[in-house]
Amino acid sequence: MSLRAVCRGSDSHEELVDEAFKVNGRYVLVGGVPASVCQRSGERSFSRETTEKVRLLVHGQAATARSVPLQVYEFA
Repeated sequence: MSLRAVCRGSDSHEELVDEAFKVNGRYVLVGGVPASVCQRSGERSFSRETTEKVRLLVHGQAATARSVPLQVYEFA
């Protein structure tokens, strides 16, 4: 297993995660994304194939599964 970029941990497990992205000024949520999650820090990493599929999804190449209201706060 490779070392994590931030915490340098080496133990991880595979998990399906939800990840939020900001695309063209709008937030989108992609659910059920396969990720390698560090046991030590919780840092998530994604394969190249997963990253490419997410890129295609959030740039409109898939139908939206559902919409949910989103509260947005500014830390100022």
